[in-house]
Amino acid sequence: MRYETQALVRLARRYQNAKRAYLLVNPLQGKHMPVRPSASLEMMEALGDKLRRRFPEARLVIGFAETATAIGAAVARKISEDCVYLHTTREELPQVRSWVRFQEEHSHATDQKLCGDRLGDWIKATPQVIFVDDELSTGRTLRNFIAQLHEGFPELEGKQLVAASAVNRISPQNEALLEEAGCVCEALLRLPEEDYTARVSGFEAGAAEDCRDAGRPPARVEDRTVRLEAESPRTGVRIGDYHAACRKLAEEVMPWLRAQTRPEGNILVLGTEEFMYPALVLARAVETLGCRVVCHATTRSPIGICGQPGYPIYNGYRLDSFYQAGRDTYIYDLQPYDAAVILTDGAQNAPRALDTLTAALARAGCSDVLFLSGGNYV
Repeated sequence: MRYETQALVRLARRYQNAKRAYLLVNPLQGKHMPVRPSASLEMMEALGDKLRRRFPEARLVIGFAETATAIGAAVARKISEDCVYLHTTREELPQVRSWVRFQEEHSHATDQKLCGDRLGDWIKATPQVIFVDDELSTGRTLRNFIAQLHEGFPELEGKQLVAASAVNRISPQNEALLEEAGCVCEALLRLPEEDYTARVSGFEAGAAEDCRDAGRPPARVEDRTVRLEAESPRTGVRIGDYHAACRKLAEEVMPWLRAQTRPEGNILVLGTEEFMYPALVLARAVETLGCRVVCHATTRSPIGICGQPGYPIYNGYRLDSFYQAGRDTYIYDLQPYDAAVILTDGAQNAPRALDTLTAALARAGCSDVLFLSGGNYV
């Protein structure tokens, strides 16, 4: 499938970020903007199809947190059920013995890391390593990351490296630098160089509404513990096993949703931060009920709120994170829904975070919530 700019790119203003003023928002990504899950997964799988045709023997896919965690999973599954899928993380995992650490310099949260415990064996077993991001802009972060991988993993020598993304706007000069590092680029959409900083200067963007001191909202919340029976992609997992576990989790909660949902109903499925792919798989299952379903996720990205025509982020709420007390997280573009399903693997701050998120949902017109807490807890 061919994707044009209007399908994959919206321009927003980062809120109080001195390093980069703008943010390219992908409306099909299932992150910042609500999207039909089938449309989101179709876009991700289109990238996977493109990569499978060129690199059918690849067996290691590395996604970048937090926004590309779902894209990387969908790409890995399209290439082969036997692909190992591993994504970078900003979370602390005490069981991990070895980390590859790097900086994403323009980000709101610059520190990222990749679990290295079994990485050498996985690199040995594949002719190509595919790195997946939602957007490639300069390639600097990826070049630095590849250099660190070469230092720690001599098994990478001679392997073909692939930088895959939904959107690629790397200049020819920077793409040549990636090629010098042994890395070729593949994307659904390539954009010409453009001064996005100047383009967002005309947007009067404000702060997200703060829900952190809202107290317990008048919401009907059903709390269920479910089990995602697979290893975490933060430490590496066979993608066929991970997808099967996501499908099984969806099947466990479908009876409740079937009982609660009217054919003309309006349902939201929300993931949290890096935990995006299980929410998309669940949301696609909910689509079979015939109701209107959208899916997206909380995010650590502070984005300016603006009501001007053509601006993609028209409301936003500042929340507590499910993963760490004192960490800010956000949800954008909430609408009134008959019910919302929240799916998380964050346990550390879940009660407090759930209060702030249900407060945001109530303000947007949704007070019936199913909270699903499961998976390999962080």
